[in-house]
Amino acid sequence: MALANRKILLIIAGGIAAFKSLDLIRRLREQGASVTPVLTRAAEEFVTPLSASALAAQKVYRDLFDLTDEAEMGHIELSRAADLVVVAPATADLMAKMAGGHANDLASTLLMATDKRVLIAPAMNVRMWTHPATQRNLATLRGDGVLVVGPDDGEMACGEFGPGRMAEVPDIVAAIDAALGHGPLTGRRVIVTSGPTHEPIDPVRYIANRSSGAQGTALAAALRDLGAEVVFVTGPATVPPPAGVQVVAVETAMQMQDAVTSALPADAAIFAAAVADWRMDKAHGSKLKKSRDGLPVLDFAENPDILAGVAQMKAGRPRLVVGFAAETDDVARHATEKRARKGCDWIVANDVSPETGIMGGTENAVMLITEDGAETWPRLPKAQVATRLAARIADALAQRGA
Repeated sequence: MALANRKILLIIAGGIAAFKSLDLIRRLREQGASVTPVLTRAAEEFVTPLSASALAAQKVYRDLFDLTDEAEMGHIELSRAADLVVVAPATADLMAKMAGGHANDLASTLLMATDKRVLIAPAMNVRMWTHPATQRNLATLRGDGVLVVGPDDGEMACGEFGPGRMAEVPDIVAAIDAALGHGPLTGRRVIVTSGPTHEPIDPVRYIANRSSGAQGTALAAALRDLGAEVVFVTGPATVPPPAGVQVVAVETAMQMQDAVTSALPADAAIFAAAVADWRMDKAHGSKLKKSRDGLPVLDFAENPDILAGVAQMKAGRPRLVVGFAAETDDVARHATEKRARKGCDWIVANDVSPETGIMGGTENAVMLITEDGAETWPRLPKAQVATRLAARIADALAQRGA
């Protein structure tokens, strides 16, 4: 059995999806795992402690200030006795507590006190899921190393349709299996570049762009969650790098090229960084001053094409090379031409026109360009785009025998 002798601490939060957690307990025990349930007060409105206890064949924990429990085990020990902490369903409220570091009930205290990996299965109304606050909290949790499965699209108990349904139980079991060291990218090494580059003009000025690094960061986290060893080469982004990856911080395109070269060999290389096309031929050593002689003359030089350099390697080329194309018009044509010109396997293209709000925003609408043509994805939070793309990368590496 895949999960034989594994110990799962299952936190069940309040929400209609809590009924699925009872089936999750049963499925996990069928796989050989032991499950210790923890119910929030709100969860008890949907499932009973007796039901969870009967299926788990374990005591159910409910109260932070339980004198018997504190004497016998205590919330600190309970949080660390498991191999994995799973939150299913993870409500918007509990996610907010986790992101903010709150610890005002047993569930949130366990999550703060644990030294084990945490996997959440979000479940909430579609408007709550897409709310900027929830997406900010999700990004924070991913950055902290929290694993995420789902949510799925579908009809809600409230009658609305969209993302927010808790992932199906078999998918959660598969995510638990992956989190415990059986992910599809276990043993794979993946390079991810992210963020902008800053090309100095003088000590106080530089050439840059509006990239926040959010998509590259989310992708690095998603690949990490599938078991990959991720080398994350990042320019000066506005979002922090994810936990659990090897971070290489750079400033310029030349530094990024050196970092990527040093990180090879790799099974895959994903170039999500928005690298400046040009740099100063010679950056000024002191601040440029206004002059009565007119504007200063800036001499530019072309930056190295990092994507093309790796994609066209004669030896040691990663089995999968993926580029990104930020376009403002005729996205499919420009991205298709870029894929052919660079020699990469895939291009992930998007429209970054100012009216889309994508560059620097929380959502993305991408088009995946492969040798088979163009595949348009719906507009999604960047974390969900990353999850989809990471799964496709895992499938591609498996098919290529990497």
